[in-house]
Amino acid sequence: MQYHYIAIEGNIGAGKTTLAHLLAKKLNARLILEQFADNPFLPKFYENPKQNAFPLELFFMAERYKQLKDMMNKTDLFQSVTVSDYVFTKCLLFAKINLSEDEFRLYQKLFDIMSQQLVFPDIMIYLHSPVQKLQKNIKKRNRSYEQNIPDEYLFNIQETYTSYIKQHNVKTIFIDAVDADFLGNEQHLDVVVNALKNDIESGQHYFSL
Repeated sequence: MQYHYIAIEGNIGAGKTTLAHLLAKKLNARLILEQFADNPFLPKFYENPKQNAFPLELFFMAERYKQLKDMMNKTDLFQSVTVSDYVFTKCLLFAKINLSEDEFRLYQKLFDIMSQQLVFPDIMIYLHSPVQKLQKNIKKRNRSYEQNIPDEYLFNIQETYTSYIKQHNVKTIFIDAVDADFLGNEQHLDVVVNALKNDIESGQHYFSL
């Protein structure tokens, strides 16, 4: 495997964590999963977004920073590849949607300080699914605080990710995941693995499942 640090991104309910688990197992890689359930502001945010957005995003950024910083300080002779189900830039993307202009300016200053101390992925896998499928997946995993996420919010996240992918300089495998079934169809996982094994050039590379 030519990539040592692989990150998976996508909207809420896109299947990031499922793919991260399967990919890490397939590649015998170290696995880093976002500990979203530890954020005490998450249920409160969905109840009252304006009041709880800033502490929510600060908590997420601090936890992601600590997790990725710990990763950099640890070496494993038997696992030379790391798979994560998020990129640190996710902090900035969600903050842009959730925070007021003044809050976002302050948040971005903190983000810039932290991001300079982290290693960014060699390649990113982005899972794209229509909002209708995202909502179906959200209902299926049945987290109580997620059950009333508006379609508009998911659309905003989708647009923000799309804009980011167009302008960032990280190699990206863009997966049209509308029909993806990584758990039930091993061929779908093989598409991702084969894409990682190919010597792709910089920019975005699109695959459908």
